Formats: sequence, C-alpha cells, structure tokens
Amino acid sequence: MAVKLKLTRLGSKKHPFYRVVAANDETRRDGRPLQFLGYYNPMTNPVEVKLDAEKIKEWLGRGAEPTATVRSLIKKHMA
Repeated sequence: MAVKLKLTRLGSKKHPFYRVVAANDETRRDGRPLQFLGYYNPMTNPVEVKLDAEKIKEWLGRGAEPTATVRSLIKKHMA
C-alpha cells in the first residue's frame, strides 16, 4: 500500500479550491485522506498556496511520492 501526496478538489463549479493531502494511492481523488498537508487556491491573483513543510518532509521521509502537480507546488513554494 503506497502513499501519495495529491490534491483533493473542493469549491463550487468553475471555482476550484484544492487541499494537499497524504492518501493511499488506491483511494479516489476526493476519498478520505490520511492527513491534510496544506491548500492551493488557483483562483486568486497571485495564486494562494499554504503548505506545512514539516508534515510534508515527514511523509517524504516515510516514502510517500508526490504527484506531478504537488511536486511542482513543493518546488515553487517551499524553496
């Protein structure tokens, strides 16, 4: 059972808001996560991103793999 760091979609139609979560790779996109790690709001200008660096480093240390989108958010906003 592998763990992925991925986005879950919230918000209304045409106004998405995403949470960054740690979840089993077999769960649905909006399924129950193991832990919330932050959020990403692409609708604001500038884009609003808040990530919990300690929790993300902990999950990466345990072997969790981020999706491509989460990997780019980590690179841009935790550097």
